[in-house]
Amino acid sequence: MTGQYAGHALGVDLGTSNTVAVLRAPDGRTRPLLVDGQPIMPSGVYADASGRLHVGRDAQRLAQADPSRFEPHPKRQVDAGTVLLGDREYTPAELFAAILGAVAHAAVEAVGFLPPAVLTYPASWGTRRRQVLVDALTGAGWPPPAAPGDPVGTRLVPEPAAAARYFTDVLHRPVPVGSALAVFDFGGGTLDVAVVRNGGTDPDGRPRFEVACSGGLADLGGLDLDAALVDQLGTVLASTEPDAWQRLGTPESAAQLRDRRQFWAGVRDAKEMLSRSAAAPVVVPGVDHAAHLTRDELEQVAAPLVRRAVAETGAVIAASGVPREGLAGLFLVGGSSRVPLVARLLHAELGIAPTVLEQPELPVAEGALAMLPSSTPPARTPAAAVPPVPPPGAVAAPPVPPPGAAAVPSVPSPGAAPPPGFTVSVPPPGVAVPAPPPHPVGRRWGRRRVRVVVAAVLALAGVVTAAVLYLTRDGYSDLDFTSASEIGRVPIAGDSPSAVFTALLDDRAYVAYQRPEDNRLDVRAIRADDPGDERWHRQTTTAAERWARIVALPGALAAVPDLYSNDQGDLVVLDGADGTQRWTRRIGGDDGLLFFDEVAVLVDRVGERLVGLRLRDGRELWTLPNPRGDYGTETVVYPVTGPDELGGPADLGGGVLTPLRGDDRRLVQVGADRSVRVVDPVSGRVVKSRPNVADRDDLVVAHDGTLFVATDEGGYRLVAYDLGSLGEPVNLYTAQNGRTRPKSLSACGGKRVCLLEVTDFDAASTQVVVTGVGQETRRWDAPGSTVLVPVGDHVLTRNPAPEPRSTLFGVDGAKLRERDGVAVRLDGGNLLVFADEPASYPADQSVAGLPVGSARPVELGQLREVRATSCSWNPRVIVCPSRSDFVFYRFTEE
Repeated sequence: MTGQYAGHALGVDLGTSNTVAVLRAPDGRTRPLLVDGQPIMPSGVYADASGRLHVGRDAQRLAQADPSRFEPHPKRQVDAGTVLLGDREYTPAELFAAILGAVAHAAVEAVGFLPPAVLTYPASWGTRRRQVLVDALTGAGWPPPAAPGDPVGTRLVPEPAAAARYFTDVLHRPVPVGSALAVFDFGGGTLDVAVVRNGGTDPDGRPRFEVACSGGLADLGGLDLDAALVDQLGTVLASTEPDAWQRLGTPESAAQLRDRRQFWAGVRDAKEMLSRSAAAPVVVPGVDHAAHLTRDELEQVAAPLVRRAVAETGAVIAASGVPREGLAGLFLVGGSSRVPLVARLLHAELGIAPTVLEQPELPVAEGALAMLPSSTPPARTPAAAVPPVPPPGAVAAPPVPPPGAAAVPSVPSPGAAPPPGFTVSVPPPGVAVPAPPPHPVGRRWGRRRVRVVVAAVLALAGVVTAAVLYLTRDGYSDLDFTSASEIGRVPIAGDSPSAVFTALLDDRAYVAYQRPEDNRLDVRAIRADDPGDERWHRQTTTAAERWARIVALPGALAAVPDLYSNDQGDLVVLDGADGTQRWTRRIGGDDGLLFFDEVAVLVDRVGERLVGLRLRDGRELWTLPNPRGDYGTETVVYPVTGPDELGGPADLGGGVLTPLRGDDRRLVQVGADRSVRVVDPVSGRVVKSRPNVADRDDLVVAHDGTLFVATDEGGYRLVAYDLGSLGEPVNLYTAQNGRTRPKSLSACGGKRVCLLEVTDFDAASTQVVVTGVGQETRRWDAPGSTVLVPVGDHVLTRNPAPEPRSTLFGVDGAKLRERDGVAVRLDGGNLLVFADEPASYPADQSVAGLPVGSARPVELGQLREVRATSCSWNPRVIVCPSRSDFVFYRFTEE
């Protein structure tokens, strides 16, 4: 890595389960920093009786005697005020400082001083969490953080930005200016996903990577894969060695607890071995013979967990506004990324060939070294300045995974060789690696010429079917589409704020943006078809590090903060009449929200309950404890939808844009014990319940008085329950073979349900299945489709690659319309089609209107420099943020 200070430097990735540091020598060569002879140090911290903190493998060993003094994952405690270890409380900063102290001690032993260093942190961490790292640096004796533009001090950089620098500087993979890289960081305790954009060059001429969007799952990591495997083995041992499993499953003594830890460690080692071989033994304490795990068993139990990771990755990429085919790559880092199933499912589901290395733990730490400015001076922290925490011999780490770990489809730049010790393999025949996006202007105009021709051909072909379509419609009239005309603009103070939002409900439009000076939300209520008629203009009294969305409700507007994992922020509800702030409520990053016309239902993860909040004043109307299962109280809730919701506007993902205010105001709760409860959201009364219905990761839809459940695994079944009785299920559909799994589930009119299914994770095999209670099951091919949207009694599918394409089907499988672009529902009989994948940055966007009952689409013209992912629409008006204002367009005749 050229252009940097030529002395020693240190990059550190403080992880949830393991901490890794990479040392760069003056000649530019890099190597992992060995802590007690090992390149990977467990992040666990143990407090002995004297209050001294031990880290790494020593901490794990000491914990066998007294687990109450051990915190295996300090990073998960970043939001805790204090952490109790034994009889003493420690702050998270003290735990972090112990880890950093061990790294500093090893660095001093290696080079004689603590060199200039870079410390990474998750992209989702805000100011408060980063301050914990700052305090830890002080406690560990490190130089304080460098001020902006100051070359002196410890650098703090986002983990995905560091990974992106490794991708470009070490792997020599191109990420052109304006292009982006998706970073999938799958560690021991968490999953972090980010899309990182190349924002140009820094003063040293190197790429300046900026995090465009981030997300992740705080409850998903390698530990969860371990737990699934332990559960798999436990099922076998419970029948073959019940006494041994009793001791391991519920230890009652220190000796049994040690056996349990040994068993878990054996399972973890077997999991790592299965990345390289087809079978692995597991020693079972107290049993003469070893148990065995196979790769097939690993993939069977891991698949539901990995699918969650894949779904989150797709959601983050979609939220970033970068089309998948526009990504320069998908870079897998973190130790759990080496499980072959991870890359395989990502490739199959997202259509992007991932890049993963033999040692995916190292890229973040090594990439962080590239973030040091070229003018970093050789300021040295002498060995005496580094506190001896822990002393030599107090820290150890598990061995490096053996060579030969999974290499996943990826292709380096032409002529570029992978770095020593890493494997970057060529994808299988026929697998294309995403290329940098072509020049957007020329390509857009080329595609539009093609679309004009295609539209003309489709119009002629559609004349034959138009009359039939009209007779089979749901009573929705064709909209009288006309050229989109700008009817007004509402200014934004400042240039192009990062967080902008819109919402439409009835004749009211709401526009909002995050004020950069104080992070409060600036909100305006405006008459939708007359932007000059402003009803009120307010700022929230509370701030958020970043806001997520606004939700238009009858007589109110909700502003929801953008939270992640253990973050907390204020949900704000404003009065719809005058904008006054009605109430606020502290919520957590893992909490969920459902809005009805009079009530908001909060899924309180920490409190392990559902809470009904009156929209008028925020008062708690009721609380309902979550059902408890073997692994806690995690729960999922679903609204019961009806024809009113499916006949109104839908967002880009097919979700309902209007609040839930139909005749059927119920919700369905799926508990950790596989039970289902039907709940009245106004009173909190459990109307009906039934055990053993669905897992939390199954696909579930509650619509028109029926509960549909599809098990999210191969050889699945689709069943239906009557919501009024929750009686015996009706089997609607059984997959043709064990290699087929459901991909998406949606109501599609009446008591019907539609799903996408895929075989062998091959996107080309995707099919639509339509069925219902007492109805014939139909199925047809829809290769590559990823989104399913009901449009009255019709079905809309969307295929994102190689160019976005939308297809409208009848319930009998007849292909009624097919058009390039991204179609969204305006109502049950009309679609709005964006010519290009909607983006989060300002870009021109051509749109067309498409009535279901007409053979001819109507070209509406261009929306100029709009952030299409933040637009809202109804059957008359679309409102979008632009660079410095909100612009309103009308596209139907009054």
